[in-house]
Amino acid sequence: MSKAIIVAAAASLLALTPNVAAAQQAAARAQPGSPSYRINAGDEIEVYVWGEERLQRVIRVLPDGTFSFPLAGQIMAQGQLPSQLEAAISKGLESQYRGQVPQVTVSVKSPSGLQFSVVGKVKGAGTFTPGRFVNLLEALSLAGGADEFANLDNISIIRKTANGPVIIKGRLGSVLKGNVSQQDLARGIIPDIESGDTVIVP
Repeated sequence: MSKAIIVAAAASLLALTPNVAAAQQAAARAQPGSPSYRINAGDEIEVYVWGEERLQRVIRVLPDGTFSFPLAGQIMAQGQLPSQLEAAISKGLESQYRGQVPQVTVSVKSPSGLQFSVVGKVKGAGTFTPGRFVNLLEALSLAGGADEFANLDNISIIRKTANGPVIIKGRLGSVLKGNVSQQDLARGIIPDIESGDTVIVP
């Protein structure tokens, strides 16, 4: 997630939330790393096989969560990390090379399949498809900002996993007051949003 995106999201949220200056400063300091994003149906990914320009292409993941890649066949992408897709494509290409398969790189060009919901004490609850990576702060911005009486230190994110739903806590009160450090960000007080998440603002 780029610093510019976070700053823009904070600015949008701040117009609807108290402590505008403090929150803007906090967002400006936020520099989280790239999320471990899991691929969704509808996402646009870019595949590059080093030294094989004919195999470089941008692919849209089909509604069934798969995509077809030359020489490798049908690949299941739904719920996979880019690194897992790299391994799957490499395995599919093994029969085409006598020696080692060239390095395969998979990147998410457009997370168009990313969809989540925000409910509770926000000004515009609903389901959102931003078409880009977002974190919790940006999710609230898309929902119009927090309600005046919202408890921003007790936000819950309900996330679907293979082992059933899990709850992830988000605490944005200190962020909007400007009391946030790089260590706080490393501890995940502003979690990244994944497709299928439901954000509950009490």
